Amino acid sequence: WRAWAVSAAAAAVIAGLGSTLVLTSRYETRLAELTGEVARLRAERVQAQLVLDLLGDPATRLVSLQGAEPRSEAVARVIWHETAGGFLIVARLLPAQPGKTYELWTFSAGRPSPAGVFNVDASGAATHRIAPTGGQVEGFAVTLEPAGGVPAPTGPIVLAAR
Repeated sequence: WRAWAVSAAAAAVIAGLGSTLVLTSRYETRLAELTGEVARLRAERVQAQLVLDLLGDPATRLVSLQGAEPRSEAVARVIWHETAGGFLIVARLLPAQPGKTYELWTFSAGRPSPAGVFNVDASGAATHRIAPTGGQVEGFAVTLEPAGGVPAPTGPIVLAAR
């Protein structure tokens, strides 16, 4: 009778430990997912605050960009401040094909300077932070370039100020 009771207790303990390990694993996975989500939301909040700060400054310009063929439905807006930089906000731009990326250009004295590369999500949306250039920017454009970007535009213009 005692041997049976000890065996049953041992089996119960082992089953309990197994259940605990399975539940712990599930909770750790979910906790990691939630931690990543919190980090993403914090980053979005910081970005939103930067946009609000820029919009609150009278020196900030809003520049509309319109899609060029074959992406004429694409639109974008640049929120730009000469000393603080800004943001490019894109909508309805087709995702770039493999091996390609979109590159933003600033224009000063008619000359383009690279302002970063970005990709859009499945809906064609993207937000890209633009660093200050240290000089006056006259315009913006987006081209389709090889992945990683290039020092001077080589691909077709897909968004430009109108």
